[in-house]
Amino acid sequence: MNNYRIALIVGSIRKDSLNRRLARALILLAPEGFSFTEVQIADLPLYTEDDDLSPAESVVRLKGEIKGADALIFVTPEYNRSIPGVLKNAIDHASRPYGQSVWAGKPAGILGISPGAAGTALAQQHLRNILAFLDVPTLAQPEAFIQAREGLFSADGGIGEGSRPFLQSWMDRYAEWVRVHAR
Repeated sequence: MNNYRIALIVGSIRKDSLNRRLARALILLAPEGFSFTEVQIADLPLYTEDDDLSPAESVVRLKGEIKGADALIFVTPEYNRSIPGVLKNAIDHASRPYGQSVWAGKPAGILGISPGAAGTALAQQHLRNILAFLDVPTLAQPEAFIQAREGLFSADGGIGEGSRPFLQSWMDRYAEWVRVHAR
């Protein structure tokens, strides 16, 4: 059995982020042989090409964590019909300097949670466009636009009974995607 290291990238830096809560609950649905590291993005400086030759320690750490992962999961909110700036900043740092991206070839899954009925559909679509350019094979189905509702999370921080079958099927499909596409 292979062991797969998954970099978990949460597109929110808010202390009580629903997306971080979803990410942590999702981990509990993972099969044996999958381990997760939540990649910190709050401490990254704003990306500027001027720093490519002398990146901040936080950028070096970010790139090392992504490089060391076998696969990725992005869990992101939607801000103004797109991804949050802090997530785009992290993506830019780890893809630069040109030709030295650490994202390429890493299979990914995308989810997001929002109070709204449409979930994070547009943010996820924008993220898919970015990841396609970066050569990140991304799980297409099932899509997971999660609406924050009563009972979504269990009292112990896991996924509630009503949502567990869908999110378990998403995790099972993601695990299969990783097994096929991880290098």
